[in-house]
Amino acid sequence: MAVSGRGPYDPQNVFAKILRGEIPCRKVYENEYALAFHDIAPQAPVHVLVIPKGPYVSFADFSQTAGDAEIAGFTRAVGHVAGLLGLDEDGYRLLANMGVAAGQEVPHFHVHLFGGAALGPMLHRG
Repeated sequence: MAVSGRGPYDPQNVFAKILRGEIPCRKVYENEYALAFHDIAPQAPVHVLVIPKGPYVSFADFSQTAGDAEIAGFTRAVGHVAGLLGLDEDGYRLLANMGVAAGQEVPHFHVHLFGGAALGPMLHRG
């Protein structure tokens, strides 16, 4: 079910629980600002989620309220994870959904990192 991407942060969302260690994940990387882990329902040979450690509902929330160090640390973590996974050579896709129309499912800002195969067109044309 899609979520609005706006409003108050819900500390009971699944990613908040992962950050607190209440739900396990297959961790790829972690730094002071971000946690990266394998998606439980991968949509590509490589499908990793990267989430900030702060309580941000969406990219809109993160970009407007996170501090400069958080934004830089998170962005660098995404790039570092792509390199760790060997995706730099053939390429990869980053995706961040914001709100119902985009299909955001978890009310915690996150990016999907896809790779490991040709990914096709960005949007379905039909």
